[in-house]
Amino acid sequence: MKNIVILADGEFPTNPVPAGILESAEIVVCCDGAAARLTAHHITPYAIVGDMDSLQPEIQRKFSKIIHKNSDQETNDLTKAFEYSLTLSPDKISILGAAGLREDHTIGNISLIAQYIEMTCVPVELYTNYGKFICADKSAVFPTEKGKQISIFALDPRTRIISAGLKYPLNNVIFDSWWKGTLNEASDDSIMLNINFGKVIIFFAY
Repeated sequence: MKNIVILADGEFPTNPVPAGILESAEIVVCCDGAAARLTAHHITPYAIVGDMDSLQPEIQRKFSKIIHKNSDQETNDLTKAFEYSLTLSPDKISILGAAGLREDHTIGNISLIAQYIEMTCVPVELYTNYGKFICADKSAVFPTEKGKQISIFALDPRTRIISAGLKYPLNNVIFDSWWKGTLNEASDDSIMLNINFGKVIIFFAY
């Protein structure tokens, strides 16, 4: 299974979960700003992608053969790295380092996974130092652990969800604000979400 890891230039993975994913990765596609920190941890990227505006000259010289410059200003480096990763025929894409440091970048990057699932049929997961985000656009059962903290964000106020396996059911929730599906908890070892419309982003705390 080809699991491609994308490392963005946010908070570096220190929790054992994302740190373990990074250390065991066979292919790491690095956003340009994260390259220096990645190499400082003695991990060599498979590719460095971005507009190279934040990549130190010495890193550019050392890794010139694996740099893929993309100067498109209509998108960000995370999306450029994601688009490049799709050319490698992945079975799964894990995004690390996309949160922390700046809240505006964090919100923007997390929202992007809703766009990414439209671009591929493979699983896309975003890991922070506190938990994992995924996006769903259809009804499904999600494995978890009883007692695990879970938050659900609907991206469209028209979304309605029938849930099972949550301590606080979402069956009558009107998602007219982002907080409406947050701070929930798994009451079983899996949760079921019947999504009637739109996309939802699900956060599973470690």
